[in-house]
This record gives sequence, C-alpha cells and structure tokens, in this order.
Amino acid sequence: MRKRVLALLGVLASPVVVSCGGEPDTLISNGAEVAQPAAEVELLDAKSAQSFLNESNPIVIDVRTQEEFDVGYIAGATLIDMSSPGFTDAISSLDRSAIYFVYCRSGNRSAAATKSMTDIGFTSVYELDGGILAWSAAGNPIES
Repeated sequence: MRKRVLALLGVLASPVVVSCGGEPDTLISNGAEVAQPAAEVELLDAKSAQSFLNESNPIVIDVRTQEEFDVGYIAGATLIDMSSPGFTDAISSLDRSAIYFVYCRSGNRSAAATKSMTDIGFTSVYELDGGILAWSAAGNPIES
C-alpha cells in the first residue's frame, strides 16, 4: 500500500506537458503554470542588422563594459554591462514582450546575454553576429 501511495504522489508531483491545437507548450506542475520553453534568438549579420534597426525600432542593448562603450557604440544603445553584478537584475526589470537587439564586441558576451534573456521569458531577442567589430567592418555608423 505504501508503494502505491508513493507512486501516486510521484505522478501527481511530476510536470505534465499540455498542448492544444498549435498553441505553444505550457508546462503545468501541481496545478500551476510554469515557464514555457525559451524563445529562439535570431542572429543578424551587420547588413541585416542595420535594416532591422531602421525598420523595427528595437531596444538596443550593449553588453560591453563602460570603457568599451565610451570608445563607440551603436546609436540609441543602452549599456547593460554583462560583467557587472547587477546585470541579471537590470535585464529582469525590462519588458519581456518588447523587441531587443543585443550586441557586444565580438559576439561572445551577447550570446550569453541573449540566452539569459530568453531563459527568463523574453520573446523577441535579436543578436548582432560578430558584435560591434563586424558592425564597424561593414561600414555601419558608430556613435561616440
């Protein structure tokens, strides 16, 4: 009898995946809805990124250090230093339903930052492939 009760409790406590007619999967655990699978980050090359910025008017986030930002940045960018202790709090306070364009120097930090963003529920995240180095090499403008 005890084994049956433990088995029943195990089944009741385990998450269940529910899907309905093409809707995104929702995880339900103990009657409470849990986060949906993370959205995909779209990687944009420098040429596509310039068009995207002009057409979509996303929130632009630079995840480099203050020193790097001071040397030059993409117009309209907001600095949220990936290496700062407040990074997670800073991105957590942003509107998860807005459109974001994220970049760093070469693409390593922005890849980590965008993964963090989608992991916590951001739904529309774009990343600059090759970072500001690729942006500059393509002849795109840099503010200082």
